[in-house]
Amino acid sequence: MHQIFKDIGGPAHSAERLKSLRVALKRQSLTGFILPRSDEFQNEFVAPDAEQLLWLTGFSGSWGEAVILEERAGLVIDGRYELQARKQVDITAYDLINVNRTSRSGWLLEHLKSGDKLGYDPRLHTVSQVDSLKKTVAKAGAELVPVETNPLTELWTNRPEAKMEPVSLHPIEFAGVPAKDKIANIQNMLTKAGRDAVVIGPLDSIAWLFNIRGSDLPHTPFVIAYAIVPAQGKARLFVDSRKLTPQVRDALFEVAEIGEPSERSAYLAGLGQQKAEVQLDTESVSQWYWNQLTNAGATIHKEQDPCTLAKARKNDAEMAGARAAHVRDGVAVGRFLAWFEKAVPAETLDEISVAQKLEEFRRESNLLRDISFDTIAAAGPNGAIVHYRPTVSTNRKIETGTLFLIDSGGQYTDGTTDLTRTLAIGAPTDAMRRHYTLVLKGHIALATARFPEKTRGTHIDAFARRALWEAGLDFDHGTGHGVGSFLSVHEGPQSISRRDSAALEPGMIVSNEPGFYREGEYGIRIENLLLVTPLEDIPGGERPMMGFETLTLAPYDRSLIDVVLLRDDEIDWINAYHSRVFNELGGQVDEKTRKWLEVATAAL
Repeated sequence: MHQIFKDIGGPAHSAERLKSLRVALKRQSLTGFILPRSDEFQNEFVAPDAEQLLWLTGFSGSWGEAVILEERAGLVIDGRYELQARKQVDITAYDLINVNRTSRSGWLLEHLKSGDKLGYDPRLHTVSQVDSLKKTVAKAGAELVPVETNPLTELWTNRPEAKMEPVSLHPIEFAGVPAKDKIANIQNMLTKAGRDAVVIGPLDSIAWLFNIRGSDLPHTPFVIAYAIVPAQGKARLFVDSRKLTPQVRDALFEVAEIGEPSERSAYLAGLGQQKAEVQLDTESVSQWYWNQLTNAGATIHKEQDPCTLAKARKNDAEMAGARAAHVRDGVAVGRFLAWFEKAVPAETLDEISVAQKLEEFRRESNLLRDISFDTIAAAGPNGAIVHYRPTVSTNRKIETGTLFLIDSGGQYTDGTTDLTRTLAIGAPTDAMRRHYTLVLKGHIALATARFPEKTRGTHIDAFARRALWEAGLDFDHGTGHGVGSFLSVHEGPQSISRRDSAALEPGMIVSNEPGFYREGEYGIRIENLLLVTPLEDIPGGERPMMGFETLTLAPYDRSLIDVVLLRDDEIDWINAYHSRVFNELGGQVDEKTRKWLEVATAAL
């Protein structure tokens, strides 16, 4: 199984570890320390040896930050994790700082004292994050101090070993563009701009640029590596040579000089000695690079990572792969849903057994490389915890009269999937049907949206919320995130949320996942992945518009749909979508599943 369900985190050791950290900080003449959840690549999913925030605080969420001062400590979270943090963190040791209500800056200004020295590891923070932090710390009359040695290095004595998995080449039939052409495009850009080199920071950019994949992180096919592309000559790839087979090394050597990660500092020093003009993305590259380059004498230019938009705009091969992966995934999910409906009244099911069964169906395709994240299988009130993950201690039975939310995805060589369905166990209440249908109305509004060039996700986020807003309801997470091509299930720069993001462009993939959460009772979320379609003229219109192609293929729970709340065009959309689901999947599933699918996709 790709997913394990053991309990991780919890408040058991957080107070003693916090005390030990404060002692270590005194030895470094620091009065505080700030520790993000991220690793040096700003990854959402990090390797076990990089789970520093989890080790220190007991919090296992995918986003957060600990701020340690002499007398106070805070854990910065957002609305997704408040319920989880309350359970996992010792709240006598840490203040919970929910950024939906209180900013980190506000908390720091309240508790930092003039003359304080707040330490940070420059490898773990981007340049822009450090710039922002410096302003807040200076406003408090304190000092932000980079540390050469992270104090957790000496404290975390049983730290796991780094993984040493082999690197694989991503086939050109799925990548669509050779690595040499991608690198040449970047070098042409550098030459035109008069730059000597660019630092490529994020691991998804490195994987995309060199057409390589790996298994160094959970559920994301990344390779722990570092890359710099000069305007002239071969790119530089710094990766542990033990991960390279002769075949992979030979293929990479055609486009890159390969070195060990330990050789990176010397290469950066060389750029400094040449007084090189170096470009980097301050939103994704660590402060460590900035310090190394500026101290050596290089001039830095702040520009977006050149891989970011190119990677987000899927080419023809990547779009074809995404469609194929979603059909394959739809077959597995359809088989699972048919099994689930029959098994619920006949068996004693729980969250873990259901998550395992869904992975089993995906694995039977013989093409599953991994799941794209730990499956959120949430029964009853657990569904109200937005990023809930079932564990041995939290595992709930699936009971009649409740809702069951399952959010899952697969990693296939040709694409990455992510979908959520909410299922009624027995007859749903009127409130459940009302809330589900309001969420579905927002889901449809986004799926059918038309929008002009330069439209950002912030401009259309309200489409998915309007029906809920009109009922005095809302949800505290983004409506949609970008998705990679056998890369990260959460990919920028595109998104659909209240936060600003890049303009949507043809070929980008985003999720469509409005929700509603009633604490202590149930959670509802409905998610499909959408592909942004090219501009096209609309009869009678004056401007061409983009739209969305729905990639995900899985029926909605018809028992939760209150048709009275739907307009005729919404009913027509659901019926057309269900007809497509049946037509694309019906011929690829067993007879029992086909019969179930026929009923599940029948017209409303």
